[in-house]
Amino acid sequence: MANSPSARKRARQTERNRQHNAAQRSYVRTMIKKVVNAVKDGDKAEAEAAYKAAVPTIDRSVSKGLMHRNKADRHKSRLAQHIRKM
Repeated sequence: MANSPSARKRARQTERNRQHNAAQRSYVRTMIKKVVNAVKDGDKAEAEAAYKAAVPTIDRSVSKGLMHRNKADRHKSRLAQHIRKM
């Protein structure tokens, strides 16, 4: 348990940031799933639209420190591969 006032404040900030980061990660995962589901359904136009919406979201998560650059690039590459194979 935090004893000093600064430690208590730090604990509050950490919890608030953790919840915010979790929400942002969840949103990125949702955007990725939209592309995957569109590919699974076989709707190429919808998959491409979802991909175009997902890419900036993935890139934003990198700039905010939620995801490593290589992981983001891997996600984008694999999603693009799935769409190309359609």
